[in-house]
Amino acid sequence: MPAAGFSATDIAKLLGIQPARLRIFVREGFVAPRPGPRGAQRFSFQDLVVLRAAQGLLDDKLPARRVHEALRKLREQLPNGRSLAQMRIVVDGGRVVVRDGQETWEPASGQKVLDFEVAALARKAAPIALRGAAEARRHEQNLDAEDWFELGLDLEATAPAEAEDAYRRVLALDAEHYDARLNLGRLRHEAGDLRAAESHYRAAESAHPNDPTPAFNLGVALEDGKRYEEAISAYQRAIAADGSFADAHFNLSGVYQRLGRPALALRFLKSYRQLVRGPR
Repeated sequence: MPAAGFSATDIAKLLGIQPARLRIFVREGFVAPRPGPRGAQRFSFQDLVVLRAAQGLLDDKLPARRVHEALRKLREQLPNGRSLAQMRIVVDGGRVVVRDGQETWEPASGQKVLDFEVAALARKAAPIALRGAAEARRHEQNLDAEDWFELGLDLEATAPAEAEDAYRRVLALDAEHYDARLNLGRLRHEAGDLRAAESHYRAAESAHPNDPTPAFNLGVALEDGKRYEEAISAYQRAIAADGSFADAHFNLSGVYQRLGRPALALRFLKSYRQLVRGPR
């Protein structure tokens, strides 16, 4: 079976991190590589993002304790429901800011010590990821649904069209694979294909009605298509599944504001602010 992900040699080429330092990053728990053929470690693209941040922090002589804390926050903030390639990572005084052009996580202050676009890293990693995809197709008879899913995850930021192909292969082998359905919907959404995105989101929501994510993503797609009343219904279902889903409250407020319903807009904006602020 071809190995998904990036090898230690790939890491050295992409980031300049030598094997000795890479072993330290693994031992310290910054990343958790998957086992590959003959015991070799394989790293995901998300691992590359964390390693790039770790390298910058250590090169700037930050104390190990602050490095650990910053990377812990980074791992928590890297989103499952957004494209990593759209992210910009800023580590500022030991605090981490993740931006995607629309939202900002973890407000920053102080002197910037690290600031990089994930898209630039994705462009560097793309040739390696594409070779892995080509090798997978040559050995596709040996791959199961989970193999294709892992490959899709590695390809999302580096080669989204190849990631879509991988997720479609997952669904051909396992039509009930929830994460592949959800991720394929998101990729179609990002490509502007709202009809296909809606279909995948609805299928995912039907299979997992207690998970707020597909209903929320569906709401965003419907809002993008100016189907505001349907978007409201989708956001409400997301909130019904998880009342603490702050983004659903925020988006619902925005739709009500757009439709000229200020009282409802204010209500959900207040609930969003309370959720973000947390208990006092």
